[in-house]
Amino acid sequence: MKIVELFQNWNCGNIEIGRPYIIAEAGVNHEGSMETAKRLVREAKDGGADAIKFQTYKANTIASKESPAYWDTTKEPTKSQFELFQKHDKFWKDEFVELKKYCDEVGIEFLSTPFDIESANFLNDLQPVFKISSSDLTNKPFIKHIASFGKPIILSTGASDLSEIHEAVKWIEEFKVPYSLLHCVLNYPTPDENANLGMISGLKKAFPDIPIGYSDHTLPKDMSTLEIATLLGSVILEKHFTHDKTLQGNDHYHAMDWKDLKLFRENLQKRFELLGNFSVTALEDEAPARRNARRSLVASRDILQGETISETDLTFKRPAHGISPKFIDDLIGKKALHNISEDSVLQWNMFD
Repeated sequence: MKIVELFQNWNCGNIEIGRPYIIAEAGVNHEGSMETAKRLVREAKDGGADAIKFQTYKANTIASKESPAYWDTTKEPTKSQFELFQKHDKFWKDEFVELKKYCDEVGIEFLSTPFDIESANFLNDLQPVFKISSSDLTNKPFIKHIASFGKPIILSTGASDLSEIHEAVKWIEEFKVPYSLLHCVLNYPTPDENANLGMISGLKKAFPDIPIGYSDHTLPKDMSTLEIATLLGSVILEKHFTHDKTLQGNDHYHAMDWKDLKLFRENLQKRFELLGNFSVTALEDEAPARRNARRSLVASRDILQGETISETDLTFKRPAHGISPKFIDDLIGKKALHNISEDSVLQWNMFD
C-alpha cells in the first residue's frame, strides 16, 4: 500500500483495523554515509517496511548554539543540540535526490522530515506526503508553509496537550489537505510506563474522522508495543530504524533493525489471524455445531394423532435437526397428524 492510498481509502470509509502503514525512521542514522543510507533502505525493505524516512536539516537553521540536550546523555553524550545536528547535517538536496531514486529501485517509498523552509521546498519534488515532527507542532509559519503544498500531512503530537494539537490542526485545515496524527512521547528512549498507548484512543475520540497512528520511541524488545498500538487502531506506525543497534549515540540505541521489523510483521500476522473477520457471521467450520449443538423442539410425552399441541407437550433438546425452539409459538395450537412418541425430534410434516 502507498501512503497516498491510505488517505484515499480512509476518505472512502475503509476504516477497519488492518495492516498498518509502516515507516522505518532512519533519520540520520546513515551518519553522512551514502553507502550506509542505501543499506538502511535495503534492510528496511527486507524487514517489511512500507517506507523509509530520513531527516533533512542544517544545524544552523534548526538550533541555536545554546540549545541543550533533551535525550539520554549516557547513550548520546553530546550535550548540545547544535553540536549533535552539526555531526549529521551533511546530506542535502543532491543526496536526497539520489536516495529517492534508490528507494524507487528497491521498491520502498521515500520520505524525509524537513526542518526548514529550504529543505521543505526541495523535498516537495521527492515525496508524496509530508511528515512534521512533534518539535514543530507549535511552529505555525512552518506548518502553514508545508500545508500550502497541498499534500497530505502526518503530524506527530509528542509533548503536546490536546489544545495545542487542535491549534495545529486548524492551521492545516485552512489548506484543506488530508492529515493524520501520530501519538508520540518525546522521551528517548521512552520507558514502557511512559508509552501511554491509551492516548491513541484519546486521539481517535478527539479526531474521529482522521487516521490516527503511533510514533514509537520505546526499546524494541519483543515489538509488542507496536502490536498493541495496531490493535488500538493505529493505521500508521513509525519507529526509529538502524542497521546496527550496538552503535553508540544518536538514534541507534532505541531503534529497531530489520530483524525486529520482520518479527513484528510475523507477530502481527498471527494477531490478525486471531482477529479474523470484522463482519459478524457464522463460520463455515461452525456448521456442524449449528446443526448438532443447537436445539430442536422435542415431544415431552407420547402425543396421539389429532391432539392439539400445548406448551407442556414440548421440550427442547439437541440436535437442531427439527423445528427450532424459536418457532415454539407457531407450533402451539397445531394438531398432530399421527402418533408421536416421547423424545421424538419434531418436524413440521408431523402437524397440520
